[in-house]
Amino acid sequence: MGKSLIQQRAGRGNINFRSPGHIHPGPARYPPLSQETKRGEVKELLHDPGRYVPLARVRLEDGTEFLTVAAEGVRVGQVIEVGPQARAEAGNIAPLGSIPEGSMIFNVELRPGDGGRIARQAGSYAMLIGKSGERVMVQLPSGEQKELSANCRATIGVPAGAGRIEKPLVKAGNAYHKWKVKARKWPRSRGVAMIVASHPFGGGRHKRKSKPSTVSRHAPPGRKVGHISARRTGRRRGAASKA
Repeated sequence: MGKSLIQQRAGRGNINFRSPGHIHPGPARYPPLSQETKRGEVKELLHDPGRYVPLARVRLEDGTEFLTVAAEGVRVGQVIEVGPQARAEAGNIAPLGSIPEGSMIFNVELRPGDGGRIARQAGSYAMLIGKSGERVMVQLPSGEQKELSANCRATIGVPAGAGRIEKPLVKAGNAYHKWKVKARKWPRSRGVAMIVASHPFGGGRHKRKSKPSTVSRHAPPGRKVGHISARRTGRRRGAASKA
């Protein structure tokens, strides 16, 4: 028997699952690549619902405007530099090859011109730890080290808004609104807590599936939950013994 699962209802585009894109001021991306160093002014600091970090609207001297992740300490009216000759000051945007070793950076590009991908969250920063020709070594917030092109751009400093997630939610309503702006439905019931008519894992007197969670790729939509078309299940004994 087919069942109307949460993921099925989400796929229909119901208002409860639709992303509220109209509340966001815009994408936070660097301006197009240029070999010229330009100066820009921070026109305003914006709150973007669903982000823990504020955005800065910057207007360059040639009239170009863009949104970027705001650095800690940046203020309205501050002049920042964008380009290879930018000084090593908080808020300035420069290629990794022009930033001194040991600097804290954020909003780092993975490929030159992609607009910024790494360490964009509040209080999350990377560190430039070494250079070798056209390649630089960056330590990510996770501690992993990654080699990137020296032409990838980054913002010097630490993202603003650190410590915001340390504030307790206190009540369920705050958690609801927290996830609402992120286009996620909350609260979300577990399948084993439902009745048998609402989920394949439902029913029974105990909170367990009582059946394997692997399911065929060709199963009907109302049954396709769990490990869909899993290649393997269980613990990999050979790898565990070698470790």
